[in-house]
Amino acid sequence: MPLPQGSEPPDDFAAFTHLTVPNAALYRAVMGVFVAAKERFTVHLRPEDVQAALPAERRPAEVEDVARALDSLVGWGNLRADPDTARVTAVEDFYRKRFIYQLTRAGEAAEEALGVFGEALGRSGALQAVALHDIVTQLRALLVVAAEEEPDAAVTYLALDALSSRFAALAENARAFMGSLQRTIDLHEVEVEEFLAYKDRLIQYLERFIQDLITLGGRIALLITELDSGVEPLLRIAAAREAADASPGEAETAEKAALERWRGRWAGLRAWFLSGPEGEGRPSQARLLRGQALGAIPQLLAVVRLVNERRSGRSDRSADFRALARWFAEARDDADRHRLWRTAFGLYPARHLTVDADTLAARDAEPVPPATPWHEAAPLRTSPQLRRTGSYERRGKARKVEDRSAGRRALAQLAARQSAQIAAARRRLVTGGGIRLSGLGELDTVAFGLFLQLLGDALATWRPGMTRTVATSNDGSMEIHLALLPGGGQAEIRTPDGVLRGPDHLVEIIDLVGEEDGR
Repeated sequence: MPLPQGSEPPDDFAAFTHLTVPNAALYRAVMGVFVAAKERFTVHLRPEDVQAALPAERRPAEVEDVARALDSLVGWGNLRADPDTARVTAVEDFYRKRFIYQLTRAGEAAEEALGVFGEALGRSGALQAVALHDIVTQLRALLVVAAEEEPDAAVTYLALDALSSRFAALAENARAFMGSLQRTIDLHEVEVEEFLAYKDRLIQYLERFIQDLITLGGRIALLITELDSGVEPLLRIAAAREAADASPGEAETAEKAALERWRGRWAGLRAWFLSGPEGEGRPSQARLLRGQALGAIPQLLAVVRLVNERRSGRSDRSADFRALARWFAEARDDADRHRLWRTAFGLYPARHLTVDADTLAARDAEPVPPATPWHEAAPLRTSPQLRRTGSYERRGKARKVEDRSAGRRALAQLAARQSAQIAAARRRLVTGGGIRLSGLGELDTVAFGLFLQLLGDALATWRPGMTRTVATSNDGSMEIHLALLPGGGQAEIRTPDGVLRGPDHLVEIIDLVGEEDGR
């Protein structure tokens, strides 16, 4: 029976009950009719109006079934029922059960919540290369604000808010995109024909974003490093402005909470583009995203190969297991099923716990068939030591705790030497202007490895038709400018491990950290 007019169900979440009961699809369709009617500014609906508006596959044959569904929704608080007196023409009609229905506040709120849930669930996300450019612009604006003696509170808050919003959108969309990409790779949520047509565009999309991430990620990391020392006053200004409208008794608490939120946002931005200190082993989220995007490309190609194999009729593991399951179902008895199991998986009854030279010699003299039961096989001789302790080893006293301080000192010295070698390699690679690749001369192993990383980052951004490119290292410490030299000939770079040969280019390598220290 419907609730009395104006009454509400006691449970605040009763409006979601229709999602988990039998005939949930019918209830969802009925609520969809009321939501559509509300958008057309229709307030009340009769059962026959609802029946006519329902989709054909969800429409009950009798209007009484619709009326029962409406009454159930009234009981859960999704709808409100009012007496339908407009069509009463006789006293008998007045006593007959006639109602008109409309959405309640709880029902409308539940539908809005389900709409937001469905939108978030179906969001595929995107890798927003434009957001990277916007973040660079906002960070540069913050540098200008931080350089002022008394930063303007409104300008500071708006700059930080724009940076936070843009970064939050980038992170959320990247997470959603990589999740939907993995579902696409798994081939469970996309048709084969659709996937094959979509694959080429997706790979081009990934390559373009990787290029932008390599080019701009280092710049963003460098800007964040520059801002680190002066960002705390800006965060305090933004927190104070955010808490300005709080009541007098809560102003201090609100400002502290706002400051913690802004510190957390800045820490999240740093973790996205800056890796952890040496020894922590925590790579930045941008580096992880780049690795996932790069790894997705060969995974997509592997899926394409798998699709082609299935199309060509070749057997795969899932088809083999289905055939094996059919053979098990068609077997005559358990004995045949056991023989099929041993044949398919190579598992046989274990008759011995250990095998030594004497056991092998005895088997050579008198071979034992694989089907020999336990009770017919020769007994197994075990040593008293094994029977008593379960192990052949003799237990002794525990070893002394080893002093590893010398080893730690050696590791620290090794890390210091490696850091010095890397610093020397960076100084060796700085060109001080544009030079030919052939002019780099001979490089040691460390300098050559660093040069290959820089050259790889630059070539990753190179596209047909380009004559020059700029790339920054992952940690934002070095920048390489690479330009084509028409008719430049071949360049040779000699190393202790061999000679690198290739087309000669104009190259300029800049130590960004050294430049900042100099300023």
